[in-house]
Amino acid sequence: MLTAIRHTFYMARRYQLALIRQPIWIIVTLVQPVIWLLLFGALFSSIVEIPGFEATDYKQFLTPGIVVMTALFASGWSGMSMIEDMKRGVLDRFLVTPVRRGAVIGGRLMQDATSLALQSLIVVGLALLVGSTFPGGPLGVLVLIVIACFLGGAIAGFSNALALVIRKEESLIGLVQFVMLPLTFVSAAFMQPDLMPSWMQTVADFNPVNWAVVAGREAVMSESIDWGFVGIRLLGLAALLAVATFAATRAFRAYQRSV
Repeated sequence: MLTAIRHTFYMARRYQLALIRQPIWIIVTLVQPVIWLLLFGALFSSIVEIPGFEATDYKQFLTPGIVVMTALFASGWSGMSMIEDMKRGVLDRFLVTPVRRGAVIGGRLMQDATSLALQSLIVVGLALLVGSTFPGGPLGVLVLIVIACFLGGAIAGFSNALALVIRKEESLIGLVQFVMLPLTFVSAAFMQPDLMPSWMQTVADFNPVNWAVVAGREAVMSESIDWGFVGIRLLGLAALLAVATFAATRAFRAYQRSV
């Protein structure tokens, strides 16, 4: 067990170094959520005037949605680097090393979670700079970041599982785009749940992105956090993360048998 954990940290370090060597990608992944917050916050600022809309500051309302969107979109492309490793023969070289097979997947998911935590802090910090407040305080912000990391880890796990199965960048791009936008818009990322069409509310109840958004919003926007509401959705995301990690690990073992 300790060996597997140590190998996971080694692999996460390897993926972090690979990311650092791509400064343009780092800049894009950090700037993009900032642009979303400022542009969407300005574009939809009048939504707070809709009768029944409970928030008075749309940027405050939007921030958890942007944090979750960032986790979704950044993690959805995680499988691309897996395909790149396959093409370059890096993945095959891992197979002849003593590294634990689960650590190859676990290290990648750990690196994704680290990046997502940093991006989430930047989005929250920017929201504070433009005047938003978060009654949930530091604890609420921490819960929001954990939620984003759980969702991001789950999406990254499924992305890597798909990459190991289909092994083609074009196919992965098509599948990821096909899934990410519907998951985003059939959620409360931009709109208060009870103001959404009834059919969207029903679909959103089964949407893990919506679980993350509403739980994160409850954590940062409520002075008295409903921990039962947040906890149930956090457990759902944790279960999804476990399933995704298992699926990615099994896909890796299937890849190993095919080479």
